[in-house]
Amino acid sequence: MHFRQWKRRDFITLLGGAAAWSLDARAQQPGKRWRIAFITQAEQDIYEALFERLRELGYVEGQNTIIERRYAEGRTERFDEFAAEMVRLKADLIITITTPAALAAKNATTTIPIVIPTAIDPVGTGLVASLAHPGGNITGGAVLTGEMAAKRLELLKEVVPTVSRTAVLWNSANPANALAWRGTQVAARALGVILQSHEVQGPNDFEVAFAKMAEERPDALFLLDDALTTSYRREIVDFAMQKRLPSVFAARDRVEAGGLMSYGPRYPEIMRRAASLVDKILRGAQPANLPMEQPTTFELVINLRTAKALGITIPATLLALADEVIE
Repeated sequence: MHFRQWKRRDFITLLGGAAAWSLDARAQQPGKRWRIAFITQAEQDIYEALFERLRELGYVEGQNTIIERRYAEGRTERFDEFAAEMVRLKADLIITITTPAALAAKNATTTIPIVIPTAIDPVGTGLVASLAHPGGNITGGAVLTGEMAAKRLELLKEVVPTVSRTAVLWNSANPANALAWRGTQVAARALGVILQSHEVQGPNDFEVAFAKMAEERPDALFLLDDALTTSYRREIVDFAMQKRLPSVFAARDRVEAGGLMSYGPRYPEIMRRAASLVDKILRGAQPANLPMEQPTTFELVINLRTAKALGITIPATLLALADEVIE
């Protein structure tokens, strides 16, 4: 593995571009009140990075900006309703955090720009024509879930070499996750790990999935992250600790909540970059001409307290490569 190489890469172009934009005077139209829609599953602390960057760029809620926040709370069917509502409200731009919401928005409008910061395989799900040339009214960021799943499984095997059966919790109502699940299966076969699929599609499915996991007694827990499973990260981490399951995630907040480790992009930076894309579009850029961006830096976070509670010894070489160790 080449964690040292990945963790030292910088968003040089990204940050330089963001700095250049921030130095410009904001191209706000005099008297204009921007109406920005924000559609996702549930409120999360990580989204504040997006709103903070929008304020820095001159979009101040309550002054020149109205942010229409809509949360599905696990009811994916509400995304169609929210998207139609934003068309009626004549939103200037729609931000979606999950692929089902982006697809609903795409079906509702071909003219209102749509930004999705963390799209899972946006080409495979039909959101855009290509990463370099989206070609429609959608752009944003693309997360390499399949590749990241392989790296997280490698990490799991390195920390717990005896792992042979791993429970995978994922939202099967998200078409992007079906692609990620297939990629995870390929990675698992290469590592000799048997995956036990546990699908959820709404709030009522988690307890059922947990009960089935408890019966099957896997060696570890692996999460395919999306907006729905993120909303239940506390319950997922608590279950893993209760059943003494080593767990691996995409984002650091799961590890801060008690998960064993995470490996993935820096999501606050992704959110800030999405805000810069919003700014570019509201200043006149066309989403069709703005390439889907991919993160270039990734962080490894390890919860040493959790490792000790599970009786796991983290290899010293891995601890040395970690971006953060929670003790």
